[in-house]
Amino acid sequence: MEYAENLVRLNRVAKVVKGGRRFSFSALIVVGDRNGRVGYGFGKANDVSEAIRKSIEKAKKNMITVPRQKSTIPHPIIGRFKSARVVLKPAAPGTGIIAGGPVRAVMEAAGVSDILSKSLGSDNSMNIVKAVFSGLENLLDARKIAKARGKPISEMWG
Repeated sequence: MEYAENLVRLNRVAKVVKGGRRFSFSALIVVGDRNGRVGYGFGKANDVSEAIRKSIEKAKKNMITVPRQKSTIPHPIIGRFKSARVVLKPAAPGTGIIAGGPVRAVMEAAGVSDILSKSLGSDNSMNIVKAVFSGLENLLDARKIAKARGKPISEMWG
């Protein structure tokens, strides 16, 4: 299966040892099928390609399904993780992805093409991605709600 892979952040970290500095790399990657399934992974290694490979593997392991209504999300929601808050609002068709870097990467990979978002609080890309996933996991799906209430979907959406 073909996945869209977006590199959100690549970071070089130095560890000071007796002989000087030892560098290693960490990579934060978002992976999605552009059809409602998306995941993120964080990998660390001594070289860039290995860190990216590890993060892609981890991202594929923890994928979630995002409920979508046409090209947007079903309702507004606020995702929270530590001090990062991300406001996600559905948008009219043709609006596009109005979002900052980490949020945009997640939405593109998930296949959401019309959304309004605002990132509040922390500007740490790792925490922003986790806040977006927190919001996406708490989105309600019309089909599941209708089934739980024993009603047809047409009655739910009016």
